[in-house]
Amino acid sequence: MPIRQKIRKGIILCSFFLFPAILFYFSPFLIVQATLNGTINGSFIVFSLLFLCGLILGRTFCGWVCPGAGCQEVISTVRTKNVTKGNYIKWLIWIPWISSIIIFAIRRGGYERIDFFYGTLHGLSVTSAWTLIIYLIVLSLIVMPSFLVGKRSFCHHICWMAPFMILGRKIRNIFNLPSLQLVALGGNCSHCHKCTHNCPMSLPVENMVEKNKMENPECILCGSCIDGCKSNVIKFNFNHRRT
Repeated sequence: MPIRQKIRKGIILCSFFLFPAILFYFSPFLIVQATLNGTINGSFIVFSLLFLCGLILGRTFCGWVCPGAGCQEVISTVRTKNVTKGNYIKWLIWIPWISSIIIFAIRRGGYERIDFFYGTLHGLSVTSAWTLIIYLIVLSLIVMPSFLVGKRSFCHHICWMAPFMILGRKIRNIFNLPSLQLVALGGNCSHCHKCTHNCPMSLPVENMVEKNKMENPECILCGSCIDGCKSNVIKFNFNHRRT
């Protein structure tokens, strides 16, 4: 395994091990509860940062930091089925959810305070039997789809955080802002299929290289395609050029 991928997978595994402590900072429910109380909580701030991340770094959070990524990539070693359909499902979850937050905030008259640790005990999430049950429910939403549907099904179909980064990336593309991206030299491709095989998001990377269209809303910029390419066809780049 290339060193970069060892580092990346080590980071997301460590993040997964910390998940019981940081769960509520990614909570889709706690942000609603806090909004009803006129409070900007930790998950509100984290989701806002994910949107900003999308503008500059795309979905690197999904590939390099997300707690749910660690367990999903471990599962993908035994459940290798690709997921190529249903990416729209997460939007059916996200749009009503984010709309309810906006409506509640307007009816409440806006936010009155900021409390990053809202709903936690000394900044920790799982501190009781009840919060442990919540953690296990969320964990099942991440783990079970990966076993039943395929690789990173949670990212494709359920994740309420991905749309923030996808929207940030779309805005980046509209205004052609400088950001981290993949670039490819299709003429050097040896068609070994490793880039497509290695992609944890089941993307048709080889086809993207041939068409010289490396931009994909489901790309998590993990670099697996880069590190598996012996011909050095794919690279990271940071500039204004949209690919």
